[in-house]
Amino acid sequence: MRVAGMAFLVAVLAASCVAVAQPRYIVLSDIAWAPFEWVSEKGDYLGFDLDVMRAVAILGGFEIEIRDTPFDSIIPAIIAGRGDIGASGFTITDERALVVSFSEPYWDSNQAVVVRAGSGLDLEKIVAPGRLLGAQRGTTGAFWIEDEWVPKGVTLVEYETYPEAILDLLAGRIDAVVQDVDPSKMAVVQYKGQIEIAAVVDTGERFGFLVPKGDPKGLLPKIESGVAELKRIGAWDLLIEAYFGPALGAIEAAWEKCISILLVDRDPLRYAQCLVAELSP
Repeated sequence: MRVAGMAFLVAVLAASCVAVAQPRYIVLSDIAWAPFEWVSEKGDYLGFDLDVMRAVAILGGFEIEIRDTPFDSIIPAIIAGRGDIGASGFTITDERALVVSFSEPYWDSNQAVVVRAGSGLDLEKIVAPGRLLGAQRGTTGAFWIEDEWVPKGVTLVEYETYPEAILDLLAGRIDAVVQDVDPSKMAVVQYKGQIEIAAVVDTGERFGFLVPKGDPKGLLPKIESGVAELKRIGAWDLLIEAYFGPALGAIEAAWEKCISILLVDRDPLRYAQCLVAELSP
């Protein structure tokens, strides 16, 4: 009986030490669009969207793997089953909603027109025959140029990423770049004194996270409840404070100091508080 009892005890202890495997989902993001997502100097993936996804996964009881994917390849990859969640500042549109399912909106945005500093260009001068306007392929910025301004004589120049468009703008190869307001503000901070926002076009866009059409894995309720919980505990506003305003280098340094609180301690609120504290003057 003692031998049998010991065997039973060992079996119970072994079973108690086996962690229940959490489901793992692939998050696709075009990680070249600060402050929503970018690659740090040390090769880390960070940004508002990505930290929200990490926090939502912790709150929802699942794991994620983040994969850097060209923006215009994300929806096709989601449709083909090569990814589970798209998190890359996707504007919710009727056309996209035909092929994927969106979460509730989590961000409001408009399009900014970025020009070289001191160019003297305003919107009237930019939307004119012969002007070259850059945008990332597959984005609403590119769609806006194509639909609204190409008929007025503007030429759309498409890029794989927005940073490539900004570099061409700095080199004088295009006249302006059209992208969402917050990344445009970050680019102005990054290239201080070299570029500026000439105009903001009220496009009334709203961002959402996306999943395969019909949400076959039931991820949208988990995403939306996670976002709601981040807002309830105050972590959402702290993440906004941390990511929208400070320079990229400062954010990267704060992220490196604080990220273990999220990934190891699995505490979204303390993590967000740490970021803000590290970024405070």
